[in-house]
Formats: sequence, C-alpha cells, structure tokens
Amino acid sequence: MERESMKKATKKTPVTAGAKRTASLDRKTAETQISLRLTIEGSGQYNISTGIRFFDHMLELFTRHGAFDLDLACKGDLDVDQHHTVEDVGIALGEAFDKALGDKRGILRAGYFLMTMDETLGLAAVDLSGRTSSVVKTKVKTRLVGDLQSELVEDFFEGFARGARANVHLKTVYGRSNHHKVEALFKAFARALRFACSRDEQLKEMLPSTKGLL
Repeated sequence: MERESMKKATKKTPVTAGAKRTASLDRKTAETQISLRLTIEGSGQYNISTGIRFFDHMLELFTRHGAFDLDLACKGDLDVDQHHTVEDVGIALGEAFDKALGDKRGILRAGYFLMTMDETLGLAAVDLSGRTSSVVKTKVKTRLVGDLQSELVEDFFEGFARGARANVHLKTVYGRSNHHKVEALFKAFARALRFACSRDEQLKEMLPSTKGLL
C-alpha cells in the first residue's frame, strides 16, 4: 500500500507558485459518467448536476464555503440506486483535488474546522497525507435527508478520501435537525479543506512531510 502510494506520488508535477491550481477530469464507468472542472483559487462559483437535488445542494455549499470553482455533471444509474452516483462523485472530486495540488509543495496540508448550523455543531479534520482513511459520524437517524439516502454521506466522504489520498474525519457533535447535521459537515469539510490546500508563505517550496513525499 505504501509503495503504491509512493510510486503514484513520484509522478506529481510541481505547481508554479502563485498560479491558479486547476484540474479537469472525465470519469466513465458502466455505472456513472462524470465530467468535472475544478479551480482551487476560485470564488465559490458552481454549476452542479447529479440528479439528486439535496446532494447538489451540499456540493454547492461545499464549493461556496471552500471558495472553490466547480463545474460538475454526473449521469448515474439512479434507476438502480443512488450509491454509485454519490460514491463516484466523491472519488472524482478527490482525484481532481489531488491532481490540482500537484506535488503539494508549500501547502499547509492539514486543516480542521468547527461549524455551527443553528442548533447543530459539525466538526471536520482533513490531512492531505497521501494515505487514505475516512471516519464519518453523522448521527442522522432517518433513511432520507431531502431526496438523498442518508447512509451515502459516509460513502461520499470515503470516496473523496480515496480519490484525494487523504485522511477525512467528520463528526456531528450534537444537533436536532438531520438536514442541519449533514449541512454542517459539508460546510466544515469545505473550510477545513480550503485551509489544508492553502499555500504557506513560510513553507514556500518545502514539502510538508519528513518522508520526502506525499
């Protein structure tokens, strides 16, 4: 696993300091067709369509709170289930961030955020470590939130962690509204990721790892 990660990391190209970090990605399987365009140094502009309206809304919140720009279109086999669409969008979005960040020199690498959503408190911590791990505790008890199958929130973030080669930990600390629980996590995640992707003037061209790769 570690050798595989190291091999993948050596192919990363450096990103010119000050340049906008962008990625384009087209991902097609027998279950989903995804087209995605990402700019990390954006202004929160989005054009998102997955066929699941509540999921679109969460991705819109993610984009706005992360100050990213995101064009994302997914056509999935929703007649079968929402799972393939939600998980594959997570994987594709994670891969886009991994691609846009290049060799990750000069970034802060890790970030965390506590986000209030009225009566709810959500926590997110992200480490762009080159290793995949995901822990998500939503405390959502209903099968659906809006038109989204609530158990798939975990699958989305797990997919993102896999695609981005990152540690993603999310937890609803407390709350009443299931809508607010999910929304607080997406907002907290966006702001934690924004911080992790940010360039650090003190680090500049330094790779934030004693291993010599991410």
